[in-house]
Amino acid sequence: MTGTAPEAITGSLRVEHSGAVATIVIDNPRLRNALNRDMWQQFEPLLDKLAADPGVKVLVVRGVGGNFSAGADISDLMAILHDPESGAHDGGHVTAGENALANFPKPTIAAIDGYCIGGAWQIAGACDIRIAADTATFAITPAKVGIIYPLSGIERLVRLAGPATAKYLLLTGDFITAPEAHNLGMLAKVVPESQFQNEIQDFAHRLATRSQLSIQATKQIIDAIAANGPTVPAISGYWQDQMAASDEPQTGIRAFLQKETPVFTWTEPRPKAR
Repeated sequence: MTGTAPEAITGSLRVEHSGAVATIVIDNPRLRNALNRDMWQQFEPLLDKLAADPGVKVLVVRGVGGNFSAGADISDLMAILHDPESGAHDGGHVTAGENALANFPKPTIAAIDGYCIGGAWQIAGACDIRIAADTATFAITPAKVGIIYPLSGIERLVRLAGPATAKYLLLTGDFITAPEAHNLGMLAKVVPESQFQNEIQDFAHRLATRSQLSIQATKQIIDAIAANGPTVPAISGYWQDQMAASDEPQTGIRAFLQKETPVFTWTEPRPKAR
């Protein structure tokens, strides 16, 4: 008696480089870039490596084949949501990947086209800036499969779109368009599909020309303000001291007065604020 061999798990995350811009590519086109457990586990080591690379100033996250991601691979869902090694039950590997992306010190851009469904929104929501093609489609679907969305994803959605919108999206699992997501505060910008790739490339490279001291400091300060943390004044003061000790202001002011494009040189990893 013979049987059919189980289908091999496919998919991976890979990194592409273009100057100072690195791109994490979600590559599982057969399943519209759904992420299995192995793929979720790849986020942390990849992000650690990119954070430590001084040549990387901006990070883009995108999918292949015209889709951002269909979210967690349903066939691997329970293994994804529960991590027996750490004992984590609230989102497991999904939450670990989301938090690693949210804590990445450099600016992050979610480049969203096609489907952005379920757990894929946690990836997009963890990025600093979300830009979508006008043909993109969004849905957050835990109620359709009988699970509870991870707390980190719910919290981030409430902060971005408000509790009423979060309830609507999570309770219904309904699909919405990119313009609708933009109106709800989930996206920074929507661009025509025909201009999408060029817009992402131009925007990412433009961010890479800015002062990384300014960008990384501002990112950390805004995140602290959004979290209503008591450390905001200390974090701000720390970065003000870092600015005073750097050459970034002189570089920017000199270039402005001479009507030149500044070439900023600060590339240190984000120091720990105390």
